Amino acid sequence: MLSERLLLTAATAIAPILWGTTYFTSTTFLVADHPLLTGTIRALPAGLVLLLIGRRLPHGAWWWKSTVLGMLNIGAFFAFLFIAADRLPGGVAAVIGGVQPLLVSLLGAWLLAERISAVTVAAGVVGTAGVALIVLRAEARLDMMGVAAALAGASCMAVGVVMSKRWGSEHPPLVTTAWQLLTGGLVLAALTATLEPLPVAGFRPGNVAGYAYLTLIGTALAYLLWFRGIRALPARVPAFLGLLSPVVAVLIGGSLAGETLSWTQIAGMALVLLSVATAVTVRKAQPFRPRRREDART
Repeated sequence: MLSERLLLTAATAIAPILWGTTYFTSTTFLVADHPLLTGTIRALPAGLVLLLIGRRLPHGAWWWKSTVLGMLNIGAFFAFLFIAADRLPGGVAAVIGGVQPLLVSLLGAWLLAERISAVTVAAGVVGTAGVALIVLRAEARLDMMGVAAALAGASCMAVGVVMSKRWGSEHPPLVTTAWQLLTGGLVLAALTATLEPLPVAGFRPGNVAGYAYLTLIGTALAYLLWFRGIRALPARVPAFLGLLSPVVAVLIGGSLAGETLSWTQIAGMALVLLSVATAVTVRKAQPFRPRRREDART
């Protein structure tokens, strides 16, 4: 019989699997060249739907905590992600984003006193290398502003993951997810109104279907499962599960878009799966904890 932890891990993994469908959905069904609008439509309606289901508003410190988490996990993350996608090849942005599990592991050791071992660090390096093999191309170019945006996005999500777990909440994940999506969606709506013109042509039925899928399934459901996993699992586990997203994107490209998988990509997927399996199953590791001030005096 599957353990409760394994079932929860599998449910959390559904989130990055759904995010892996975003590229195909965006390029096939959505209005092109409007990334901020896409982010707004993803986050704001999804937050409203979850809020209508949960029917609770923040109170006390959660007014500012949910605002901070929403900006880190949704608003700022999406904005930096779009800047990186605009200035870098998708492969380069994905590889830079692949450092997030290492960032979460280090921050988790510092702020949550979670264990980090050489095995976890090695798994993070292997996972990043696997993503590189999956998505990098020889003609990939580097743009320093794009690189900075990709690193900032990965850092925002890493801090958001750790702080989501550190703060916790007496409210169910449905409610806290709604608050974060609403806050992040409002930030993205402001950026869209300021920086991005609206589409000239109206939405077609295919566009509407694509946005509906991305909002309800790829965002509302995915983030609900994601934050539920963050609450119950060690912070490193959801972070490593996030590496599944580029694997799914490449598999969809091969099966639905007719793209051919190379042996390099297959090897990269194997490394990513090995990295995720290692991070999920490692338990009895020698803990690492940052030196405290009192330790430094001895």
